[in-house]
Amino acid sequence: MSIRTKALPQIKTLAELLDRLGGVPLERVRFNPLPGTATVEDVLEIEAHEDRLCELVDGVLVEKPIGFTESRIAILLAAALQNFVAEHDLGVVTGESGMICMPSNLVRIPDVAFFAWNRFSNREFPDEGAPEIAPDLAVEVLSKSNTKAEMERKLREYFSIGVRLVWFVDPATKSVTVYSSTTRSKGFSTADTLDGGKVLPGFELAIASLFKNIGRKKRK
Repeated sequence: MSIRTKALPQIKTLAELLDRLGGVPLERVRFNPLPGTATVEDVLEIEAHEDRLCELVDGVLVEKPIGFTESRIAILLAAALQNFVAEHDLGVVTGESGMICMPSNLVRIPDVAFFAWNRFSNREFPDEGAPEIAPDLAVEVLSKSNTKAEMERKLREYFSIGVRLVWFVDPATKSVTVYSSTTRSKGFSTADTLDGGKVLPGFELAIASLFKNIGRKKRK
């Protein structure tokens, strides 16, 4: 699977910039390099020298929010998936630093992802820090600064490159929304069991286990 980047779109105003990015908070938008000029190499450079994760959206570096709770949930989910995938020799599971390169000058970093072995030639991993490869399952653990428009855009992008299943995990509501396409979704609560559908048949995980020890939000 070959993914090639296209020319950067022109960004004329700050309002247009934020609209393109899905209304993300300004504190997550980096201005060095200037918006519209950033590349995959800039993403890798910042990760290597500043130990910060940035996604690349229309030539703009957007810092990826991740907190203690979100990281904990991602680790629990990744561990459960890894155990299942390894037991059945199904492929590869990556965590919250697993970058993927997409068309139109995009780099996304799902918090957890599963790649079936048929995504890899001879089962060999790519050398690139942000390889041009689509996961079968992409998981996003939502943070407070993630906007609805931002996540809707991510959803469209994932399915456009061949992702088969997307999970949005929401710590605030202790719920998981499972997407089998951009228009087909189903919500699950802590009373339910999450399954792998057609992508990971046989995988099951009690949703309540992801949110154990996570308290309710404090009211101001």
